[in-house]
Order: sequence, then structure tokens, then C-alpha cells
Amino acid sequence: MDIRRQLGLNVQRLRRQKGWSQEALAFESGLHRTYISGIERGVRNPTIEIVAQLAETLAVPASDLLADL
Repeated sequence: MDIRRQLGLNVQRLRRQKGWSQEALAFESGLHRTYISGIERGVRNPTIEIVAQLAETLAVPASDLLADL
């Protein structure tokens, strides 16, 4: 699977586990909601800094966002 798609699925899964909307994740992470949407759909190519920022916000290691589950 494409790494961008895998990242998006993992972000979406972890976000939903927290009961957060895309807007809530965007607010907590300091990113824009449409950017979060693009990541979850696999159409954005976030930098490693953004991956680390999302991992910190979701309270998981960055490797969890890239893992093939």
C-alpha cells in the first residue's frame, strides 16, 4: 500500500479512537482541517515534522502512524 494512504488510514483510526472530528484534531495539532482531510485521504505528502506533530497530538510514537497494520 502507498505510504501516504497508510499514514492517512492510521491517522484516521487513531483520531476516531479518541472520538475526535477532523476539526478537533486540526485544532489540537495546529493544522488546518482541510490539511488533515488531505492526509487522511492520502493525497497530501506531509513532512516528517508534520508526522511528528500529529504523533505528539495523538499521543503515539511516529512509527505507529507509518505502521502497516
